[in-house]
This record gives sequence, structure tokens and C-alpha cells, in this order.
Amino acid sequence: MEQYGFIRRDTGSSVYKAASRYLLEARKHDWKKLPANTSSFHLMFGERNKLPFGRLGHDPGRKNLVNYYRGSDILCRKTALVKVFKEYCSLVKYSYPKWLPQSFRILPKNIKQTSIRNSSTTLMKEKPDDRDELLATNVSLTQEEGSSVAWIAKVTAGAKGDGIKISDDVHTLLEYVDQQEKAFVIQRYIRNPLLLQGKRKFDIRCWVLLDAWYNVYLFREGVMRTSSEPYDPVDLTKVTSHLTNHCLQKDMSENFGRFEDGNEMFFEEFNRFLMEQHGTSLEASILPQIKDIVKKCFHIVKEKINTNGLGYVCFQLFGFDFLVDDNMKVWLVEINGAPACAQDLLPHMVRSIVHTAIDPVFPPSMPREGDTWFTKIS
Repeated sequence: MEQYGFIRRDTGSSVYKAASRYLLEARKHDWKKLPANTSSFHLMFGERNKLPFGRLGHDPGRKNLVNYYRGSDILCRKTALVKVFKEYCSLVKYSYPKWLPQSFRILPKNIKQTSIRNSSTTLMKEKPDDRDELLATNVSLTQEEGSSVAWIAKVTAGAKGDGIKISDDVHTLLEYVDQQEKAFVIQRYIRNPLLLQGKRKFDIRCWVLLDAWYNVYLFREGVMRTSSEPYDPVDLTKVTSHLTNHCLQKDMSENFGRFEDGNEMFFEEFNRFLMEQHGTSLEASILPQIKDIVKKCFHIVKEKINTNGLGYVCFQLFGFDFLVDDNMKVWLVEINGAPACAQDLLPHMVRSIVHTAIDPVFPPSMPREGDTWFTKIS
């Protein structure tokens, strides 16, 4: 049997670096690594946002599989996510998702103005955003609740907590965004999060796999990324109290690692916490909500990113981040299109990606070892 050939252009991804190694070691009878500039291949671990989609699917008799869906950034860029959700709700007369905090796309004033040139003159046109809607919503909510509302500003393609600012004065946030160079999303801040031991905030990272047939799979293990300091609902400037990003917590808190190794808690320990402190479980209260949210997200963007009729197929690993409030309600925080994986889970993740997303396209010559940790949810 002729070996399959793969190329790896994404040198920054720990997941696909490990996947390449797995194919060469555990699947050496079936796979060989080709030079990165090879034009004829079966599988490409490509670099996100630099995949040559226009040159794929033109090798006669050879199917191409790539590890990112073209256009998937509409889920992963915060402003694009808000826009596509609002457009969908308007189109199908669907109410705003109850699991997405009220969200508004805001452009800094210096990029709101765009010039339109014709043969004789230059006109200035203002790019639309949701600034007026945000201000009106803030007034309405403040009157309704009898107190100020907290908001959080996040840059559209930010990472590691960069550029995030929280305030109960929406005008302060708008002034902040107007001093920046990129678009932001301003979302209603969830002020009643479920808290762990030590009254600490956390979020949940779940890994989701989309295969070549647009089947959706949820990884069986997830990680609670925990804060190092007690949650302070009054002082919104305490970064390590409010933001659970690992890099931020490690750099800014002397308590990093005090409660959990690396500020990471896995499902088993979290489920034990839920049972002991709240008389419920992940399976009963939280995972069903997570599955519903994930399925709805992919349903909304299906027509925009699916590969039906193209000469190549795709798969992609996503990182979905969720917040749980003290009513056990799950909120979608954001979606990452190139997520890292906790080191302890990496071998299981890589094996499961190969089994679930690659083997069905390029069948192995020998029986595969171990079970996949991905469960199909849609």
C-alpha cells in the first residue's frame, strides 16, 4: 500500500506538532512527512489564516485534507461572532441567544471614518458599529435594575488577556476604545459567577472538533482555568480577581498555583465540587447547556464555512470558553480557532484527532490503538 504524505507548515501549534510526531511514530506504516513546500500531498497541517485554499483540490486522483475551515474566523474573531449572530437572529426572527452576554461591536473613532474617492472628490463615510445601541441599552438596563451595569471591553482578536478593561461606566470604556487601533466588543459583564473554594472565579475550556462531514464532537475532558484571588464584585480593576487567563494569573499573582497546580482543575475534581457544594453534577447541569451552545454556533455558520462541492475537505479543533453563573447558567465567553491543549491531555487529544478526523478520510492499514476521547454531539 502506498503511504499517505503530510506536510506541516504550522510550526507554532503544539497540538499539530504532536500530531505530526504521532503519525510518524504510531502510524509510520501509513504516513510519511513531506517537505513543507510540496504541492502534492494528502494532509496539510497548515498555518492558520495562511492556508492556500485556492490551490487545494487540484491534484488529480488525490484528496486534500487541511486542518482549518476557510472562514472559521467568523466564530473566532469577537466582532465577527457578534455580527453573524445578530444577522442570523434578524434573518430567521430568532431571539438574541440567552447564552451570549449582550454584546456590541465598537470601532475606535479613528477607524470609523473611511474615505470614498471618485473622479472629482473624496467623501467621508462612517463605518457602522453598535455604539448607539450600546448606549441605549445601558440606559435601559440602568433604569430597569436601579443601579449601574458593568461592561467588559475586549479587542476583537485579543489573546492572553491583552486589552481587556472592565467598568461600570460605559462612557469610560468607549473613551478607552476610541484610543485604540482595533475594533472591540463591549459585552455585559456577568457579575454573579459561580465561585470555587476561596471565592475564586473560573472559566471552562472545552475542546470541540469539526470533521470533514461537519459532524461536531466534544472532547470528554475539559479544564477549569481558575483565578488566584477572591472575586471582588465591587473593585472591577483587580485583574487577577476578574480575569482567569493563565498568562495573566501567572505574571500578576503571587498566589498562582496555590489552589490548583497551574491554576487548572479538571472535570473530575470540578464535578466533585459541584456534588459536594451544590448537589448537582456536570452531566446534569452544565454539559447539556454546553452541548446545546456548541451545536447552535455551528448551525448558525454552516452555510458560510462548509466545504460542500469543493475539491478538498477540512477539519478543525476549536476551544470554546464558558462561564457559569451562580444560577448554574452557562454563558459563552469566546471561541478560539487554534487552541492549545493542557499538557496532561495532549497525548489523548492527538490520538483522538487522528482517529476521529483523519482516519475516516485516509483509512489506516492496521487496526488502530486506543479509543477516541471525542463524542459526537451533532
